[in-house]
Amino acid sequence: MPANATAPSAASVSAAASAVTLPARAPARQLLLEAAARLFYAQGLGATGIDTITTEAGVAKKSLYNNFASKAELVAAYLEARHEEWLDLYRARVAVAATPAERVLAVFDAYLDHANFAYEHGFRGCGLLNAAAELPVGHPGRLAVRQHKQEVEHLLATHLAGLLAGLRGAAKSPAAAERAAGLALHLSFLLEGAMARAGLEGDDANLREAKRIAQRMLAGL
Repeated sequence: MPANATAPSAASVSAAASAVTLPARAPARQLLLEAAARLFYAQGLGATGIDTITTEAGVAKKSLYNNFASKAELVAAYLEARHEEWLDLYRARVAVAATPAERVLAVFDAYLDHANFAYEHGFRGCGLLNAAAELPVGHPGRLAVRQHKQEVEHLLATHLAGLLAGLRGAAKSPAAAERAAGLALHLSFLLEGAMARAGLEGDDANLREAKRIAQRMLAGL
């Protein structure tokens, strides 16, 4: 240090240190939900304990119970978050769909997008159905999953009704809504079957084939 230089005071050092902005830590609830989502999907609900979740989240065990009354409440929050996650993917896809047929296929694309998330331990199929398979009959979680699947089918039926309405004479047919519902059921079965196979094989090949089958079906209407 030059002879005429003045050593920084403790106050100036403290001020400089306080000026450094550290990245904000996410709230404990968010950290717990993110950790639970990774672990529940990779390992299953029953195989994932509270201690494992808090360790993964990097929070104290007390933080979990400050945010969730029980593991069951955390599971419910996970199921809701996964439902909303899929809806966000669907909304992004349908927002750029230009035709009724593309809006139907947006549902398939949202499933493809979900399949191609960067899962830490690989793709294991539909996280909601995987969770439901571990829950007993009558469990609220199973109802939540059922409602999600019903909403997917309803979206398909809505877009199919729009597609059929554009066909010559279809809008005047009293059976148009019934036909749309029947086609939606058919496509939802195709989609869920493809999702189950894709989960077993660990990639999106079956989902892509399901989309191609759906495209051929729509072209033949």
